[in-house]
Amino acid sequence: MQSGARPKTTNPFEGRIISRGETPASKGNIANIITVARILLAPVFIWLLLSDDHAFGVLRYVAAGLFIIAIVTDSLDGYLARGRNLITDVGIILDPIADKVLIGGALVVLSILGDLPWWITIVILVREFGITIFRFAALSQRVIPASRGGKLKTVVQSVAISLFLVAPWTFLGSWAGWVSWTLMIAALLLTVVTGIEYLWQAWRQNRTSAV
Repeated sequence: MQSGARPKTTNPFEGRIISRGETPASKGNIANIITVARILLAPVFIWLLLSDDHAFGVLRYVAAGLFIIAIVTDSLDGYLARGRNLITDVGIILDPIADKVLIGGALVVLSILGDLPWWITIVILVREFGITIFRFAALSQRVIPASRGGKLKTVVQSVAISLFLVAPWTFLGSWAGWVSWTLMIAALLLTVVTGIEYLWQAWRQNRTSAV
């Protein structure tokens, strides 16, 4: 009886974890670990925010702090992935998921608590998840890079949500509420405009490739 050798399998966690280089990076590299940690922080800060139940107590501010840490580390994992050549397929998929889970979770809970109208949350979530699904569907054919407007949108969204979580109007007065609402409306407008811009770019690329 002829016994064949087992095919050699590749361990996806082999490779570089933190060092810079040209060899394949491990799927468990430092950038991906940070991204996964950001995803895991989402249910924790959501639970803390709901547990506070609009009391504006310690739990709310701990939740706000976790959200801010998770959002700030978005730049860190991207910096490490690009700067140390640790970009992997897993990281490309997980990074936008982490953003959407964090931002989406915060918006939904703020609406549950009555701090943010549901229509704002729905408009932002439809745009964010719709464009993300569209990008994944088109990933095998083309890549449409994030525009400057898209990056600005993410920053303004993050700052606006952070302010709503901290609720500075409760201790600084009504002017802080006006600032928070101004940033939230700006985030909403940027979300809609950049979503339209992304679809327009995709349509132009399809039209160009079809010619």
